[in-house]
Amino acid sequence: MINTDIETNMIEGLRKHQPHAQQTMIKLYGNHVFNQVVRLVLVVEDAEEIYQDIFLKVFHNIHMYDENKSSLKTWISRITYNETITYLRHKRQKIIYFEDEEWELESLSESEVEMTLGQPDKETVQLIRTALKQLPPDERSIITMFYYEEMSLKEIAYVTDSIPTTIASKLCRTRKKLCKIIKMLQS
Repeated sequence: MINTDIETNMIEGLRKHQPHAQQTMIKLYGNHVFNQVVRLVLVVEDAEEIYQDIFLKVFHNIHMYDENKSSLKTWISRITYNETITYLRHKRQKIIYFEDEEWELESLSESEVEMTLGQPDKETVQLIRTALKQLPPDERSIITMFYYEEMSLKEIAYVTDSIPTTIASKLCRTRKKLCKIIKMLQS
């Protein structure tokens, strides 16, 4: 957890365009931002380019940050998500994602999904990483925000400009999709 006084002073410094405040922000949030980007983009060089664009946008728009709406980390995550998704849409990479058939996903029980994804061993962790690459970026981002970054449904909804119930539904469907992909990879 970041000290509130340090964060408050940093935000004030950012609003005054102080280089020290910018360095502090990168030190505090740089790894978080880069990890969020690289989980979606997968190509490190592209992730580095997006990373730089994100911090330029954060520095330029810090005056728009409202601590009553979200934490600073969640606000930065929202910018990160939007910049990354925008990049991927414009890049229009030729990637074929696993398409789900609703009836196939509905046939998976929540206990079957939990058995596949819960308490994974090394082999399952590797399968999950491979399966994540088969998901479209928006689904991959929801999974990574929920599991890797341990964000709440409310925070994910803020980041993705959605509502928590919609995120809960997408998360449930995407977990089933991951389970289905893992079963396909195992066969």
